[in-house]
Amino acid sequence: MSEKPDYPDAFHIVLGDDDYLVRKSAQEIFDRLLPEFPEEFQREIIDGRASRVDEVKSAVDKFREAAQTLSLFGDGKLIWLRDVDFLGDNPTGRAEGTQDEVERLQGLIEKIGTEGMKVILSASPVDRRRKFPKWLAKAPNCTEAYTKKDRGAAVRRVVDETCKELEVTMEPNAIELLNGLINGNAQLAVEETLKLATFLGSDGGTINEKLVTELVPSFGEGDFFEAAEAFSSFDLSWTLDALTRHFFHWPEARPLLSSLQGRNRLMIQLRVLLDAGEISLGGRGISKADLDRAAERHAERFGDSGEKNGFNVFTQNPWYLGRLAIGAQKPAKLRTLIEVQTELFRSFEQLISRTDDHEGVMKDLAVRCLSEVSFGS
Repeated sequence: MSEKPDYPDAFHIVLGDDDYLVRKSAQEIFDRLLPEFPEEFQREIIDGRASRVDEVKSAVDKFREAAQTLSLFGDGKLIWLRDVDFLGDNPTGRAEGTQDEVERLQGLIEKIGTEGMKVILSASPVDRRRKFPKWLAKAPNCTEAYTKKDRGAAVRRVVDETCKELEVTMEPNAIELLNGLINGNAQLAVEETLKLATFLGSDGGTINEKLVTELVPSFGEGDFFEAAEAFSSFDLSWTLDALTRHFFHWPEARPLLSSLQGRNRLMIQLRVLLDAGEISLGGRGISKADLDRAAERHAERFGDSGEKNGFNVFTQNPWYLGRLAIGAQKPAKLRTLIEVQTELFRSFEQLISRTDDHEGVMKDLAVRCLSEVSFGS
């Protein structure tokens, strides 16, 4: 690869961690350039998805052929290498053969100089430690469609756009709740917003937290949201009702128990930080600045990984932690939350002897833990 970056003037790159947002941003560029290439034969879209090295080679070969073949009448050409996924930190992306093909791809791009030719490359996910992605990121026409740091902002943008198209509105807290349930997935945000708007009917209206809680399942975290939310709120009546609804659809209790353990584990950490005065709970949840300061103070114990980790409170969404912190403050003492964790472990053991009564085990657990919030005092 050349040492000095050399980018074609008409080379557009879109990089990001969310494939939906990357494709959406690249599609906007493609649509903007289309008037310059009105004929179908002036446009070529190449699928950049590859699960094996030979598929990477095939994609690069197709790009080479497209870049070296002029339009039939020599009046310009638009090439889009779309949905490239072999630049990520995955087995295909790490393969030596893929690295050779990536080097060849950069060489082909550097040689593009045909008058009237424009190229778009969109890729997700991207391992930004490697040379080629670093080279791409420095290009004048590089667009960062999405990064993990702006996950919430990206979801809010697509939800707002979708709501505007559907002529409905969504309350800010409902958007935050939706974001937590879909684990920051922009495409799911669009699909779930469409579902919620359809439920409102032709008259439109406002999507609130209650509607999101009732209609949106939790994706990607194995979290059975309503029952877990009710239990973590120390609301016995709501929890018993939510468990009835849960077991109407799910006969198995162990995934729910795991979810409750994960939440309670975070609540224990939050209660320690709250009691120590290292973080505070305000009207808009927990301050990210407070969390960052506490994370720096305790980095020796938790490490500095930015990846989401159920054992590390500092990797969680501040708004989500704010909801958990409300429940974490309800017991009179921290010891109560620790005893709840012990009861959750015991319930796993009870499932062995009560194999046909998972609902009963969970409701007994709820009564023991929530009937008196201060039972451990």
